[in-house]
Amino acid sequence: MQTAVIGFIGAGNMATSLIGGLLADGWPADKILACDIDREKLEKLASHCGIIACQDNAGLVRQSDIVVLAVKPQHIKEVALEIAPVVQGKRPLVVSIAAGIREGSLARWLGGNVPIVRAMPNTPALVQSAATGLHANALVNEAQKEASESLLRAVGITVWVDQEELLDAVTAVSGSGPAYFFLLMEMMEKAGTALGLGESVARLLVEQTALGAAKLALESDLGPEQLRIRVTSPGGTTEKALAVLQNAGFEAVVKQALMAACERSKELSQQLGGDD
Repeated sequence: MQTAVIGFIGAGNMATSLIGGLLADGWPADKILACDIDREKLEKLASHCGIIACQDNAGLVRQSDIVVLAVKPQHIKEVALEIAPVVQGKRPLVVSIAAGIREGSLARWLGGNVPIVRAMPNTPALVQSAATGLHANALVNEAQKEASESLLRAVGITVWVDQEELLDAVTAVSGSGPAYFFLLMEMMEKAGTALGLGESVARLLVEQTALGAAKLALESDLGPEQLRIRVTSPGGTTEKALAVLQNAGFEAVVKQALMAACERSKELSQQLGGDD
């Protein structure tokens, strides 16, 4: 699929990250198109990456085998209705990275009978370390699934879910997930400074510890529970700290937080994708 032409509608941070990842993977720059209402931002991206800047969304769709909708969720309906006539003639694969927009709503706005992949990446895509959930509708063939996976793998790992509704769970776990870790890091840094460490020292220790823990988890055959047990010496400092967290209901709070995020994802989908 490296001969496929990929067109990005929207040239923001996520699109820029995906384009950078594709180029790093060897995708030809002349096979990547982009369009954005912010012409200055678009021209800067095209100049920096060597890709092709398009003058309008319809023209981009006419030239693309894969169309990536990388606009804000509140604008996607307007864009979809605009390009629908061209999509109906061209029948490209449409990949949406707009959070909360259901496939059914998007297909309706595009005129129906369109192969669609929904992708839920997270912000670490900006440093090629994303976790992305993917779901394809019934019109997406195997070659198009592989192309979608290659596109999102350019900025991290990908997982497929069989039911679109599970993307709400993906949103709760990984889509919003970086903020949970940032909050924990923030609290650890503040606690470290309260214990007498300088702010820069506490921050560096926390950041490197977070990176190291994630790297250990990714490279180990053990799950998080086993890794936690392995690094917790009986009667030691780690056991004491964990006991405080567990006694304070840490597990229940985390579960409650993710359930709240999942429910909010469902609510936003209903709000953003309501019938005409």
